[in-house]
Amino acid sequence: MDTFDYVIVGAGTAGCVLANRLSEDANVTVCLLEAGPRDWHPYIHIPAGFIKLFHMPGFNWLYTQEPSEWTGGRRILAPRGKTLGGSSSINGHIYNRGQRLDYDGWAQRGNRGWGYADVLPYFKRLERRIGEGDATYRGREGTFAITDIDQFHPLSEAFIQGAVSLGIPRNPDYNGESQLGINYAQRAIMHGRRVSAARAFLHPAMQRKNLTVRTRAHATGLVFEGKRALSVRYLKGGRGGKPEEVRARREVILSGGTFNSVQLLQLSGVGQPDLLKSRGIEVRHALPGVGENLRDHYAPRFAVRVKNMDTINERSRGLKLAAEIAKWCVGGQSILGLSPTQVYCFWKSEPHLETSDIQLTFTPASYLEGMQGQLEHEPGMTAAPWQQRPESKGYVRIRSADPFEQPEIQPNYLTEETDRRVLVAAMRLARKLLKSKPLEPYYAYEDFPGDKVQSDDEMLGAAKERGTTTFHPMGTCRMGPASDPESVVDDELRVRGLEGLRVADASVMPMMLSANINAGTMMIADKASDLIRGKAPPQPIILKR
Repeated sequence: MDTFDYVIVGAGTAGCVLANRLSEDANVTVCLLEAGPRDWHPYIHIPAGFIKLFHMPGFNWLYTQEPSEWTGGRRILAPRGKTLGGSSSINGHIYNRGQRLDYDGWAQRGNRGWGYADVLPYFKRLERRIGEGDATYRGREGTFAITDIDQFHPLSEAFIQGAVSLGIPRNPDYNGESQLGINYAQRAIMHGRRVSAARAFLHPAMQRKNLTVRTRAHATGLVFEGKRALSVRYLKGGRGGKPEEVRARREVILSGGTFNSVQLLQLSGVGQPDLLKSRGIEVRHALPGVGENLRDHYAPRFAVRVKNMDTINERSRGLKLAAEIAKWCVGGQSILGLSPTQVYCFWKSEPHLETSDIQLTFTPASYLEGMQGQLEHEPGMTAAPWQQRPESKGYVRIRSADPFEQPEIQPNYLTEETDRRVLVAAMRLARKLLKSKPLEPYYAYEDFPGDKVQSDDEMLGAAKERGTTTFHPMGTCRMGPASDPESVVDDELRVRGLEGLRVADASVMPMMLSANINAGTMMIADKASDLIRGKAPPQPIILKR
């Protein structure tokens, strides 16, 4: 059996950052296990390749969520990355940190060292911001490149102008002093290629002799001695593969993500005793919060038929697509270098609110009915609104002792009345923006949900019919104080009641961010690397209120 100082399970966003940081010390050895293959496929590196990766089982776990009342009984696809870089290798590239109040809220729940002043230095040291940004908030010397959208479609500009005409300010940097307002999206794309966590952090570190990366290594369980995690068992090559085991002298760190870290804990006998027993798992350590507190953003999409203007739809097929491919190959501007979202808007469901509780995206393209990742043939544009901080919560639970069976994933979207109220307000704002004066020359008609949908109940009916995940699951190994009965890790990310075991990924988030979660996940991993090494954190950045 091979032995390393640290064994990291999962080479996703968090695992790549951790592997980089921990292996900086030449005196320690690090092993990184990844169930998927290397990130070799061209679709990973071509920004528009995300549309193909949606349905590729070789690089995507292709999870499905359980039906619920507010999804109309539908099973919604929940893609997660299964390759080096994890979901940062298949996502929509967006960089969005969230709001100051998000992290201050984490600290107020009893998580010391996780307030905005504490985490801002980590955000800054991770990023290499290329473009506008106040040095108080933005970093220039990190390895994760963040650029601005560099293709300005007339529909996108008209959408922004429409928002400004309605009193929503144009915000030059939603990752700066304030998130509130509207502007083009910031994204992890550089020179026409995706910047994944693997590209930014893992591949440079793989040159070090003290870092070992093992792909196609499907973790099946943790081995304990008493309350201490000793090693990780995995099958090389997946189901039917060769059983292997790797030992950790110091720590095992789970970075499998919101679904997979939970699954591995439960398979290893850590979780709710009744659940584990019902699945034929011996209870190693009772921890009732494992798998609970799942939250995700839920978005219905408004689709509008466009007139008097070409959209991305028409440029994505035939000779026009061939031309776009040729432009991308020579480094020109092309739809192959675009993210799925062009514009981000952050606004309020009620005028008296101090900051936004609604997030809304816009793109000059539209998708086939009920299909994620397949563009329509006719010209179209889309706005997708959602509530930033949902109260509704669900769970992740193993179905059996089989490590290859997908877990049961139930987000329980919109079960809280507050979530439904804010979502309706967000939908009304999306419609108002799409019908604004600057878009009038291009607006033919609302294809979905359609002008017949007017009342709150009808709006919610449309959300039930076609709403979908925005791919931001979090919270299933919640960080919290000992007084929180559902906390799984403490504020140093150590699994409660166990030794030599931490979780560092989006599953530890105590509450949902007002954001996509990839940026926050990188920050968690970077801070975790200091906690693991016993390094003093950077000096907090204290800001005026």
